[in-house]
Amino acid sequence: MDVELGIIEGFYGKPWSWQQREETIAFLGPHGYRFYLYAPKADPYLRRRWREAYPESLALRLEALASSCRAAGVRFGVGISPYEIFGGFDQAAREALGAKLDFCRELGVQDLAVLFDDMRGDRDDLAPLQVEIVHWVKERTSTDRLIVCPSYYSDDPVLDRAFGRRPDRYVEDLGRLLDPAIEVFWTGEEVCSRELSPGHLGRVTEQLGRKPFLWDNYPVNDGQRMSQYLHLRGFVGRPAAISSHIAAHGINPALQPTLSRIPALTLVESYRRGTDYRYGEAFRAAAARVLGDELATTVWEDLLVLQDVGLDRLGPKEELLRGRYTGVDHDAAREIIGWLDGEYRITEEVVQTQ
Repeated sequence: MDVELGIIEGFYGKPWSWQQREETIAFLGPHGYRFYLYAPKADPYLRRRWREAYPESLALRLEALASSCRAAGVRFGVGISPYEIFGGFDQAAREALGAKLDFCRELGVQDLAVLFDDMRGDRDDLAPLQVEIVHWVKERTSTDRLIVCPSYYSDDPVLDRAFGRRPDRYVEDLGRLLDPAIEVFWTGEEVCSRELSPGHLGRVTEQLGRKPFLWDNYPVNDGQRMSQYLHLRGFVGRPAAISSHIAAHGINPALQPTLSRIPALTLVESYRRGTDYRYGEAFRAAAARVLGDELATTVWEDLLVLQDVGLDRLGPKEELLRGRYTGVDHDAAREIIGWLDGEYRITEEVVQTQ
């Protein structure tokens, strides 16, 4: 497999536990997932309260997570979202950002990401301002890899509706001004792209002046609508042919960590098998590996309901599902029951406050 795969924990909503993170790293590492970027929207010290220092208890947890990555041979990264920094990259902002960079250095961060996603971006000087910030960061960090997420990280017009109209030639200007050694995240033609094609990625490479670093929003399910569904099916629309058109491929997982491992394994197969890849067959093999044969068969039988019907439209099917998964001694079964109980629902308030 020629492409570097990894996990980008970048979703809204209920965060994974520290144990779930470590277990996911330990499980996926041997299957080819070589980096883990810690950037949950629920961590306020990386996003809305990024200027504040981490409490000691959380800092120790992050140190342990970094150690787990090293033990598994997985690169450890952190994504900082300097929320509202565009209001003034002044001395106070620089001091706060510098302190956060010092903290990341102490953790032994190998991949540092500066994330400008999901914040207002409709200003003509956006690209030069972001480049100034990222170059300032580059001069003050010794991480192996620096990655930036643009404010407009996709062609999708939903970003313009949510965060203001993007500046003209924003992507081209960002790529032209940014140090070529800095990687750039991109999600594709849509925020949650159905397909990632060599043609599209080739065009983006020309715009950015470098191959895009894929931030793949599957199997994530962290929107108001998406949290109604469990994204379990095998990856499609990511042909192995894209491997030569990307810098790396990170997936943003679902709110359910154990269930996320099923599609994650199918992406490995997609790259490994190329044109011989079969997503249904890959799902069944991955489900058996993650769940065991018996539970995998049950989930396969319920796949249409779990992924396509939607939580609020289950009707009588909800009790049938509860009957099949209640009391099953497996984390995945407990995640399905938690989903039925509404533990993973995303509301507008969650998105606006994380």
